[in-house]
Amino acid sequence: MSDSVLYSVADGVATITLNRPQVMNALDAPMIGRLRAVCEQVERDAAVRAVVLRGAGPAFLAGGDVAVFRANLPQMPQLVREIAGELHHAILALRRAPKPVLASVHGAVAGAGVSLMTAADLAVAAEGTRFTMAYSRIGTSPDGGSTYFLPRLVGYRKALELMLLADTFNAQAALDAGLVNWVVRAEALSTETDRIAHRLAQGATLAFGETKRLINESYDQALAAQLNAEVEAFARCAATRDFAEGVTAFVEKRKPNFKGS
Repeated sequence: MSDSVLYSVADGVATITLNRPQVMNALDAPMIGRLRAVCEQVERDAAVRAVVLRGAGPAFLAGGDVAVFRANLPQMPQLVREIAGELHHAILALRRAPKPVLASVHGAVAGAGVSLMTAADLAVAAEGTRFTMAYSRIGTSPDGGSTYFLPRLVGYRKALELMLLADTFNAQAALDAGLVNWVVRAEALSTETDRIAHRLAQGATLAFGETKRLINESYDQALAAQLNAEVEAFARCAATRDFAEGVTAFVEKRKPNFKGS
């Protein structure tokens, strides 16, 4: 169980690696439990200033383990309530985390793989990556927050197209639809992921956290309430060392040295 999701921190960057490569990282109950624990750890870890989500082996995440579904058909309604609940706790922890989360995807991104990728704040994909929502192919509706995130990323009709037809599409189509931010050569994915993650980790990460929270909450706010929230967030940022460093560096015409404090 402990090896199904790996966790490491270096230079302020936490890396969460999905690690069941023999099944393209398909999710089963122990793996989801481990993922929840790791995501809640990264949410709390003050040493973490940016997060990378990646998959070991030939794929990012090929969705739920359908073989497990088949072996447990009579129990599936209750198992879904238990297992999906754990997955949703993991996703909520990533969304609450006051630090940017970067999904680094390759190979297959299917079903819950799309859901987890869209729950991240940013995404970089390797050329050759193949995406599909997949759920309707096995006669079910989506989970993992994709019915929340996809309409916000691609619009109502495009989200329904992806979910109802479950067609497979490539990295360029994902970029064009706004599902990923960057597409890079497959052999450069690791290098580009590291570059983006370290750039984020060396930034004004407290301000990043405030920005992420403002955007997450904006969908449920009236304009006046959102404007007030922006003022309060700016005021909190103005009390930080990073703000003092940022304005001083601007006046002195040098690069700021942010510490996330």
